[in-house]
Amino acid sequence: MGVKVKICGITSVKDALAVAYSGADAIGLVFYPNSSRNISIEQAVEICAVLPPFITVVGLFLDADKTTVATILEQVPLNILQFHGSESPEYCRSFNHPYMKAVGMIGLDDFTSYAEQYPDSKAFLVDAHAPGAAGGTGKTFNWDDVPCDYPKPIILAGGLNPDNIAAAILSTSVYAVDLSSGVEILPGIKSEEKITALMQEVKRVEQQ
Repeated sequence: MGVKVKICGITSVKDALAVAYSGADAIGLVFYPNSSRNISIEQAVEICAVLPPFITVVGLFLDADKTTVATILEQVPLNILQFHGSESPEYCRSFNHPYMKAVGMIGLDDFTSYAEQYPDSKAFLVDAHAPGAAGGTGKTFNWDDVPCDYPKPIILAGGLNPDNIAAAILSTSVYAVDLSSGVEILPGIKSEEKITALMQEVKRVEQQ
């Protein structure tokens, strides 16, 4: 099975369609006010309305109050929630919606102990930041620290781009990769050329 690709930080219909037709599997919509890629409910609804079938829509939150998440879920057809902060297991499961938990790998002592606190998480996204801190740093971390035998899907994030994606996939054998700044012109504005180059690299690795 080939590695799945998620492009996060989508802020426009144009970029959403470019990602969808590139062969990527998922888009990420950021609902975190401090992010340069944060979007409104109205923007999110507009983006979701134009997506073709079989594209997974992920909503990213960081320590949002429950009312905010619930309100967005009522209006935006999110397939899965991505919690990027210090959310408790009880909080994550309280929405009765599929979710995955981001894990800050910088300074984390024991991935397994952390992950086991979230037994109903569909997957774990490992990123280049401290536990509970915001991601999107555009930096990589030591890929040797990526769990290689954990029973749930692992999604690799942090500083990925078309130039290093092949090495990342080959050295980690993760279920999926997640990119944002690595395929951008400016924060929140994607590059169709970089997205195309990324997907070409992913397909090249799969054929090896």
